[in-house]
Order: sequence, then C-alpha cells, then structure tokens
Amino acid sequence: MRIWGKFFGFAIGFMFGRIIGGLIGLWLGHLYDKKSAQLSGIIGKGANRQALFFNTTFAVMGHVAKASGQVTENDIRIATMLMDQMQLEGEARKEAQKAFNEGKASDFDVKACLKTFRIISMGRRELLQMFLEIQIQTALSDAELDPKEHAILLTIAQELGYSRSQLDELLKRWQAEFNFHRGGGGNQTSISDAYDLLGLSESSSDQEVKRSYRKLMNEHHPDKLVAKGLPEEMMELAKRKAQDIQAAYDRVKTDRGMR
Repeated sequence: MRIWGKFFGFAIGFMFGRIIGGLIGLWLGHLYDKKSAQLSGIIGKGANRQALFFNTTFAVMGHVAKASGQVTENDIRIATMLMDQMQLEGEARKEAQKAFNEGKASDFDVKACLKTFRIISMGRRELLQMFLEIQIQTALSDAELDPKEHAILLTIAQELGYSRSQLDELLKRWQAEFNFHRGGGGNQTSISDAYDLLGLSESSSDQEVKRSYRKLMNEHHPDKLVAKGLPEEMMELAKRKAQDIQAAYDRVKTDRGMR
C-alpha cells in the first residue's frame, strides 16, 4: 500500500495550516499515491506483457498442434523454426519448449489462458492479430486444415474478439502468403495470391489497393508491435510479414501500372 504521499501531504499541510491544512495535505497526498500506483501498474503490465505474449504463443501453439490427435514432426518443425527465427538460445529456448509442452497437455485450459492474455494485452488489436496469425501458421503448417484444428482456431479467434468471418479472411490471406512464398514472392508469383494476401480482388480500385496496403503495413509495423507488447525476439516475424505485404503490393502495382 502506498502511504508516503499521504504522510508527507499531511505533514506539510499541518505545518502551514494546522488541522485544516493537514487534512487538505492528506487528501492531496492520497491523490498522489493513487496516481503513482496506477502508473506503477501500467509499467508493470508493460514489462509483463512481452513475457506473457512469449509464453502464451508457444503454449497455444502446443495446444493447436495437438488438435488433430497427435503432435506431428511437422508441428515440431514449425515450432523449432519459429524458435530459430527468434534466435532463442539457452534459458529462453527452454522456456519456449516448456510452454509448448504445457499446451499439449490434456488439461490445458486454453480459454483461461487466452482470457488472461487478452486482458494483459489491453485489447491491442495489432498484437492480438499477430498472435492469431502465428497460431494459423501452426495449424496450416502441413498446408491442410483439420476440422479439429479449425475448431480450435475459431475458439482462439473468438476469445480474442474475432468473428468466424474474420478468421476465415485471415486463413485465406495466410494461404495466399504461403503460395506467395512458394512462388518466389516476385513478379512470377500468381497475381491472385498477391491480391488475396492484401485482402483484395482484381476488381478493387487503385484507391482500395493503396488503402489496404497502408492498413496492413500499419498493423504489422515491427516497431509499433514491439511498443505494444510484442517480444523483441519476435520482431523478425513481424519484419517478414511486412516484407510479404510490401512484395504483394509491388506485384499488384506492377500488374496495374500504378505509381
């Protein structure tokens, strides 16, 4: 409990105004203590948010991987690849592996885990979407989506405030991103995949193309995501996502002859 503001407020107030001054000082000190506690809580949450994002990501990944009945070699490869991309070593890698294994457990309470994550994340949309996209990547690591995997992804999406249609749109965009990578990501890549990655169609106007590009780049800007709670180890993932968006936009611009 914070009492120093009250103590000094009362003491100073009493010196200048006796009892009345002391009471006024006590009240002002109370306001100071309250504000100080709020600020401390915000800072504490900010420090914990990155650790929670880190652990929740790998725990839920383990849960998603187990959804189809068993964790496959491909599931483990995706988790390992993610750890490699984040350059996790030593204790940090052990923590990620521990969280992944906890998520695989039959008694893992994914809803409780996600509720805590959403609260600590303070509803930051870009952060929640980045988290959901990582889980989508896990589920689609074998290029197929098992009905049980889709059901769990829907649970995750809804717990984070996303509808079924929003989840399906993200699934479509991720599949397009997978195809985009497989095609090399350049001008030889299917133009339809480039449009899908941007969440657009070939009938979209140039203005809609620009608007969607700016929105997606804003949502996936690495520095912005880290400031909102994305662990710095995961910045590389955000950078790659932003690069894919940029490449898809360049592909569409070239096809349309846009400046």
